[in-house]
Amino acid sequence: MAALAGLRREQYARYQPLFWRPAVGALDKQQPYLARLVGEDKVITLVSEEAGQLTGFLIATLTAAPAVYDPGGPTCQIDDFVVAAADRWPTTGTRLLRAGLAEAGLRGAVQSVVVTAHLDEPKRQALRACGLEPASEWWVTPRALPGGQPDAGSI
Repeated sequence: MAALAGLRREQYARYQPLFWRPAVGALDKQQPYLARLVGEDKVITLVSEEAGQLTGFLIATLTAAPAVYDPGGPTCQIDDFVVAAADRWPTTGTRLLRAGLAEAGLRGAVQSVVVTAHLDEPKRQALRACGLEPASEWWVTPRALPGGQPDAGSI
C-alpha cells in the first residue's frame, strides 16, 4: 500500500508541486503510519488484488465532524485511496469506494469526505459515479506576501 501511495504522491506533485511535494523518506514514514491505521477500530481498510498483485486500496477513518459543522453524526474521512492505474478507477476504484461507503454507513457515518487532487480527473469521475460531489477546495500559494505585510489595497 505504501508503494502505491508513493506513486500517487509523485503524480500529485506534478499537479501541484508545493502542496503535494513528498517529504524526504516519505515511504519509510508512511509504512508504519499505514500499519497503525490498519489496526485501529475506527478505521476501515479495503484492498483489491488480481493474480496476487495489489490493484488498489482504501483507508477510511470514522471521526466527528469539526465542531462548527453538524452533519448529524460521524464522518467517514477517506484520504488514502489509490488504484494502480488510472484506467482502474471506473472498476477497482468504484468497487472499493462503494464497499467503503457501505461499511461506513453500517458503522453510523452520515457523510463521507474523500480527498483528491484537483487534476486527478479519473478519480474525480469515479467519485461522481458513486454519488459524491465537490464541497470544498484548498488553494495554495508558494509564499506569504513579502515582509509579512498585507496588501494595502485589501485593508
